[in-house]
This record gives sequence, C-alpha cells and structure tokens, in this order.
Amino acid sequence: MKILLIISAGLVVALLLYFLMIMPRILYKPDTSPFMEWLYAHRGLHDNAAKVPENSMAAFRKAVEGGFGIELDVQMSRDGVPVVFHDFTLERMCGAGGKVCDYSYEELRRFTLLGSGEGIPKFADVLKMVDGRVPLIVELKIERTDMSVCRAVDRLCSRYKGLYCIESFNPLAVFWYRRHRKNIVRGQLSDAFIKEGEYVGTMSFLLQNLMFNWVGRPDFIAYNCRYPKMLSARLCRRLYRSKAAAWTIRSREQLAEARKDFDIFIFDSFVPKGKAG
Repeated sequence: MKILLIISAGLVVALLLYFLMIMPRILYKPDTSPFMEWLYAHRGLHDNAAKVPENSMAAFRKAVEGGFGIELDVQMSRDGVPVVFHDFTLERMCGAGGKVCDYSYEELRRFTLLGSGEGIPKFADVLKMVDGRVPLIVELKIERTDMSVCRAVDRLCSRYKGLYCIESFNPLAVFWYRRHRKNIVRGQLSDAFIKEGEYVGTMSFLLQNLMFNWVGRPDFIAYNCRYPKMLSARLCRRLYRSKAAAWTIRSREQLAEARKDFDIFIFDSFVPKGKAG
C-alpha cells in the first residue's frame, strides 16, 4: 500500500511538472488578435521555378501587392548584418559551400538565389520596403546559443512602425524576448521531429512536446500543420488558450482543414483567396 501511494504521488508530481513545463505565457499577454486577420506567405509569395525565389525582395513585394502577411527567416552574416535567408548553408539556394555566418554581407551580395538575379536581402531593406503595409512573422535562425541575431533584429524593429512578431525553434531566442521585450508577441516553433524522422534523442522529444515552454513562455505555438493532434500543442491551445500557428499549408483543402485546430496560417505553393477569416 505504501509503495502504491509513493508511485501515485510520483505520478501526480510528474503530471504537474509536465503542465508547468508546457505552459505558455498566461499573464500580461500582448494582443495577438491583429495577427489573426491575415494569411502569411511562407518566405514571401515566392515561386522558385519562376525567378521569384523564397526570401527574396521580389517575393516580399508580391506578398505585399497581394495583401498577404509575410513569414521570413533572419540570421547573421559573419560581420553582424541581419540577412534574410532560411538554410544555415548556402548550397541549396546559391550553389555555394559554407554557411551564411562564414561570409560577410559584402561577400554574400555576390551570390544569387537559384540563378534568378535576386540576391540575399538585408533585413533592414525588407523592413524599409514593407513599411508596415502587412504584418511580419520573423523567424530567428539560431543554431546554438549565440543570441546576437535577437539583439540585431530588435534594434531594427524598435524603429519599425509596422506590426511584427517573432518566433524561433530555439527556446533561448524566445527567452531573450521574454526577458528583454515583454511587449513583443513571441512564438515557439516546433515539429513532430521524431515522427518525421528528422531528429532523434531526448532534446528532440522535449522540443516536440513543447517542454521548453517554461523557458520562453511563448504567446503562440507554431506547429507543423500535419500534426494538429499532438497533445502538448492541443493543451496549449485548449487549456491555456494560447494561439496556434500552422506551418506550412500547401493547398486550399489543407487550409480549410487547418482552420479546425489553428488560428494563424502560413501558406506556400498556392495563392489563397481572401483573408484569414
């Protein structure tokens, strides 16, 4: 009997700990409703086969002209310039070796995106072009523990008059905003890493199940739209009333299905009709 009581108490403690670990921000939350009025073009309204590559100025202009919000990726050049580029390496988009962080911005300017003539944009130039006309979801690309991109993005966005929020797969980036910019809407990106076979191990399990939410206390969870039933993500939305962003939706049918489980929608490979609502 005593052993059963100890086991039961241990299970209760573990369950409480789990709920505390996945808890998003509960108190003093900024207003997320303006972000829910838009659909977001993933890396801009791009077409990699039609000389309008992802994360290019051309793709961002098309998104603005189409009346869509923009999701984009920001990381740092070697000399500390925030640039808009998704992959950590240049191979897929530029056919070059090395990582973005291996090159200065002037060196990065020599590369073109998929042979299109479009180059790697500075984040500052994207902000200037968008000029607050559509909202931005800014993904912070951080491989390990260097938070310099957070500081650089914040310096630029502190002077920006448009609507924006940040998100990252790295909980330390979300924590940086929790600590330094409590008024900015922040999101924790995640995926079913183990189901996807992309990553394995304890860290992937914890990230997949949002068990680093206690670090950043995000305002929204951005999750792979193919896994709307993942328990931790559902609890964040239904129990804690956190907003949920779906990535990446690739058809009108998938968008219609995602509306059951998500509040914010990031699309790719098709052009939706109308606004988010």
